[in-house]
Amino acid sequence: MYGWIWHRLPFGWPGKLASSVLLIAAAAALLWYVAFPAVDPYLPYNDGQVTNGHSTTNRDDVAPVTPSPPR
Repeated sequence: MYGWIWHRLPFGWPGKLASSVLLIAAAAALLWYVAFPAVDPYLPYNDGQVTNGHSTTNRDDVAPVTPSPPR
């Protein structure tokens, strides 16, 4: 596929390089501004909650962490 695109681009090697960079930037912009925002509501990473270090679960079964001595 990439070979097909490379052979169809005009203007010799410098023009092909510039066109390739433009095509890559256009694809990245399309993903960044259209595709990713469209699928964002369906992704599970928005379901988390930050709680300032206080847990709502019972933490009595967890041993305290003691620092190890310096080496």
